[in-house]
Amino acid sequence: MAKIEVQGKEITIISTDQQDYISLTDMVRNIENGLALIEKWLRNKNTIEFLGIWEKIYNPDFNSPEFEGIKNQAGLNRFILSVKQWVAKTNSKGIVAKAGRYGGTYAHKDIAFEFASWISPEFKLYLIKEFQRLKDREKEQLGWDIRRNLTKINYRIHTDAIKENLIPQELNKSQISYIYATEADILNMALFGLTAAMWRKANPDKRGICVTTLIFHN
Repeated sequence: MAKIEVQGKEITIISTDQQDYISLTDMVRNIENGLALIEKWLRNKNTIEFLGIWEKIYNPDFNSPEFEGIKNQAGLNRFILSVKQWVAKTNSKGIVAKAGRYGGTYAHKDIAFEFASWISPEFKLYLIKEFQRLKDREKEQLGWDIRRNLTKINYRIHTDAIKENLIPQELNKSQISYIYATEADILNMALFGLTAAMWRKANPDKRGICVTTLIFHN
């Protein structure tokens, strides 16, 4: 679960089947009769057509016959449709209703962006901007994690090779530690572009990610 802030609103994003779902409930939280706005949007004929196309593309279990019945009723004065009814009748996976602490109506990001247009074009653009910023941060963090883990694995292999081939038996502990640290910084430069000392100097308040002998030789 993650949260982004869009025009003063804190909006929850959850992951389901490795897909991002954005809270429509959070999007309308500070709007008068906001929850009613979601159902008003859902009853719109253009919305139903959009949802039907999305489900047919991405949901092999979508109940198309039931959807056709709903689409034919859309636009009539007596037509009523709630999120729960839509999900139950069509087996939708693009819009879901969640219970519990972070409950509410969630929609796949494609659909959530479409709903944001219903609120306002400006809100939609800021929503997309903040969502993309979140994704960029996640990718950056993932990249660091991969490189950090790769460095640890390589360093374990590297230290074994150093022990077997580079360290004379007559060296003391201080000299051995210096050799390990020097070889570790070769990996740091290759993967991060700086040594452990350079990183600590540039980031005195952050936890180090570069390889040091302290990590593996406590």
